[in-house]
Amino acid sequence: QVQLVESGGGLVQAEGSLRLSCTASGTIGSINIMGWYRQVPGQPRDMVATITREGNTNYAESVKGRFSISRDNAKNTMYLQMASLKPEDTAIYYCYARSFRGGQYWGQGTQVTVSS
Repeated sequence: QVQLVESGGGLVQAEGSLRLSCTASGTIGSINIMGWYRQVPGQPRDMVATITREGNTNYAESVKGRFSISRDNAKNTMYLQMASLKPEDTAIYYCYARSFRGGQYWGQGTQVTVSS
């Protein structure tokens, strides 16, 4: 089992920056891919960015050039650096992990609100 805890959400003005963190515990050696998803009430949960254990990244088109995902395997922590934030980035952001065997794990979510 893997437990994920996010931190770093909050309220920020448009064009501002925030950094989200996600710390994993449990059977962390089983984790392959980690990522961030976000969800607005009434909408599906969408992928924001993912990163493999080797550091290969993938981003949603809407955040390319503004968000940066990184991972510190030694600290069992993943980060999402968000810059040039827009009101449409407002959502609950969830940390995600997938094990080599296909198990999927989610954090409890952290609210990001961008005011115009």
